[in-house]
Amino acid sequence: MQRISQKPCDQQIFSPLAEELYEGLSADKKIIDPKFFYNQRGSELFDQITQTEEYYPTRTEKKILADNAMEIAGYIGDDVVLIEPGAGNCDKVKALLPVVRPKAYVPQDISAAFLQQTTAELRQQFHWLNVEPVVGDFSAGMELSTPLPQGRRVVFYPGSTIGNFHPQAAALFLRQLHALVGHGGGLIIGVDLQKKSSLLNAAYNDQGGITSAFNLNILNHANELLNANFDTKNFSHLAFYNDEMQRIEMHLVSNCQQHIDCGGGRIYFNNGERIHTECSYKYTVESFIQLAAECGFIGVKSWLDDDRLFSLHYLLAD
Repeated sequence: MQRISQKPCDQQIFSPLAEELYEGLSADKKIIDPKFFYNQRGSELFDQITQTEEYYPTRTEKKILADNAMEIAGYIGDDVVLIEPGAGNCDKVKALLPVVRPKAYVPQDISAAFLQQTTAELRQQFHWLNVEPVVGDFSAGMELSTPLPQGRRVVFYPGSTIGNFHPQAAALFLRQLHALVGHGGGLIIGVDLQKKSSLLNAAYNDQGGITSAFNLNILNHANELLNANFDTKNFSHLAFYNDEMQRIEMHLVSNCQQHIDCGGGRIYFNNGERIHTECSYKYTVESFIQLAAECGFIGVKSWLDDDRLFSLHYLLAD
């Protein structure tokens, strides 16, 4: 089959976000940015992943937060504007809100419907809380569309989402966060740690197949954005730990030779060809603190679980 990818005939149907998605699928080595996981269904599936027995990061980080909430609040201080990029269901921040009591909480997420739902739930649970949701792509930088109360800015970035960035991109993003909070601002960030590959492989290949469904659902999102005709039955989930790169990789593998129509264009797949959908880099405490220092942050305090699976750090912007 001839390998040709044509640009769509009608460019007006493509938003900048969809154009980015199309460019990645049209590349010689096909790639979809992991932010495209999170349409409404993708967000729901990720919530289910966090509850599986194999997926340790969420429950481990939540325990670290619960066990150390008062101490973390002491480092954060008073009268802060708490900002959470990629907030999702805002579940983890709930451990901090009652003890920090920020002037404002700013959750940002790419899924407008999911953000609207979680914002409503937060306002019902915390009647005193000023919630200022921002719909947008946090990986492209924080665009705060509403004026915020005066106060020191602190970013809350749990979940080891920093691991989804390649090292150079992670450094760039940390510098963007430094610019957002400014001198004297803070960053609370979760970072997954290096460990046995068997634990990592199991975490991304749960027996219930939820991670597989989550990975495949990115194609349903592509259908929505590109007016495409991906059939998830024609692709398979693949996830493994790359020891050399010290990262989990997730891919979708084409089960046959096929082509996909999208908005007037056509994308071809060979049998066995992959779409790279996610990387999740794993750090040591020392390697992450060094990276943060290169981006203008001072490591103030780190918290780990007893098994040293996961870490939470409070960093101060120099």
